[in-house]
Amino acid sequence: MSSHSPHGQSPLRTVQVLGGGSAGSCAHVRSLTSGLVARGVRVTVCAPTAADHTYDFTGVGADHVPVPRRNDPASVAALRAACADADLVHAHGLHAALRAALALSGRGVPLVVTWHTPPSAEGARARLLRVLERRVAKAASVVLGSSSDLVDRARSRGARDARLAAVALPARRRPVGAGEDADRLRPKARAELGAIDRPLLMAVGSLDRHRGYDTLLDATRAWRGLVPVPLLVIAGEGPLRGELQRRIESEGLPVRLVGRRDDIGELLGAADLALLPGSPESRSVLAQEALHARVPLVAAATGGVPELVGDAAEVVPYGDSRALAEAVVGLLADPDRCERLKDRGTRQAATWPTEDETVAQVLSVYDELTRPLPLP
Repeated sequence: MSSHSPHGQSPLRTVQVLGGGSAGSCAHVRSLTSGLVARGVRVTVCAPTAADHTYDFTGVGADHVPVPRRNDPASVAALRAACADADLVHAHGLHAALRAALALSGRGVPLVVTWHTPPSAEGARARLLRVLERRVAKAASVVLGSSSDLVDRARSRGARDARLAAVALPARRRPVGAGEDADRLRPKARAELGAIDRPLLMAVGSLDRHRGYDTLLDATRAWRGLVPVPLLVIAGEGPLRGELQRRIESEGLPVRLVGRRDDIGELLGAADLALLPGSPESRSVLAQEALHARVPLVAAATGGVPELVGDAAEVVPYGDSRALAEAVVGLLADPDRCERLKDRGTRQAATWPTEDETVAQVLSVYDELTRPLPLP
């Protein structure tokens, strides 16, 4: 469909609302916006200014309205003004959805909510989040879950309509994994990281509590005795950086923290294995990038990861450093197993939706919610 003006009406007007702006949800909104605009839909993106600077929503045809990452009255008022002439509002994540529900209160405008990740919290905060989830689930016309576990979660929180809507990995995030470019870039990347004559293991993600990095560092002890010793490179920044660096130095672990990088595709394409010791994302970007790049993956069974990777990765229990270490050591010693995983990864990645299919599914939901009622 080249344009979206059914029944001779003016184009559909949508507002996309982002909260904290995780990398996965921001990349999805940019991809979705690009596809919607190409189909004649008017799109306004409400997001923190920093998110627009990084993801350039205006560059793919959206209007950007800066809305800070807060639930204060000014934030809700800015959102209410931005949604004044919207036919439909689509919020991404729990906090964005809560703000959108407040801004739309009493307006009768359809609200679509995408849950990208389950919230991570304990104790009193976990109880508060359950209350917020129930409020959002009941306010939404449709809740889209990026994995089956999130669809089940939305239903358990009272959503009247919850559907699976897998989020495509944007093409611009696809790593260089095979072919002439990879063959040319791989030696350079390995040399820069100090892994010319040793296996290179890659982990990527913010350095926070829910990513399983403590378990990963525990696991590295098991391969210190290998010859040559594999090098683990962790790309990302976060609150655990100092703590992890102290552990690496005090325990003499074969690990390098390289901070936030904008060449993850090249680094991953140069790796022998990708490691995902934990992921708050239901559709882990690293898992998708690894399978696209034909890099064997060892992943902890968290959230939607097992559903995402199928039999195309070594999946181990979350928090089990011994199982993680055994999987890594086993793969390094078994090139045939690695080749089988690469082939399975290619087949598994082919089952994931394309960006175009993702846009088409979301647009069909919009159509359903905004279609004029038939005359009696």
